[in-house]
Amino acid sequence: MLAPARITVEVPVLSIGSGPSDYEELGSHVKALRRQKGLHLTLLHIGILADFAQDIAEWTKGITTAEDAASTAVSWLGGLPVLGSFSARSERLVLLGGGRVSGLEVEVPQHVRDFQVSLVKALHELLSGLLVDNIDDFILSSRALGFRYPHWTPHIAVGRPKTRDPGPWKIEPLALEFGESRIRNRQFLPDLDAGTDGGTAVAGHPGNVED
Repeated sequence: MLAPARITVEVPVLSIGSGPSDYEELGSHVKALRRQKGLHLTLLHIGILADFAQDIAEWTKGITTAEDAASTAVSWLGGLPVLGSFSARSERLVLLGGGRVSGLEVEVPQHVRDFQVSLVKALHELLSGLLVDNIDDFILSSRALGFRYPHWTPHIAVGRPKTRDPGPWKIEPLALEFGESRIRNRQFLPDLDAGTDGGTAVAGHPGNVED
């Protein structure tokens, strides 16, 4: 049986360096280098929708039902704005997930950081509308959301560490290109596109969030 799909707002990686060999060179630093196709940078992690909704129901002691939380969250996701494609760079590898994952630390433009902050603000507004109190505490304790740190570290997970050394490790600078933001696994969200025109483009890039 397939595991339930996790929902994130992310930007896909279009290119790393000047060609495939630049990415493959990272294999000298990490184990089990991930395929370049499918790499992404997460802007906001929602997690499994049913778990997120259940977290809200438990936190509000049933004042907001899991069904209402899920339905409202789906509509909210469908209305999020779209971040346009952008360029960035990376100059070092860092450990993530308690040392289980190696990732490229990404130096993103300020407008990307501002966009991510706007997503967190929108999440606060969603939770307030669902009658969640002590929202910051909820976000940090929610099993679905998975927030463990108050600050966002832009990164691309690329493999497993070869050493227990906490790093970080300097690498040759890599130019990075990212596509428009999208909702990962949106096809598993019920009726996401029903009755909505999708998000509004940001930074001059028109269009809705695409699969």
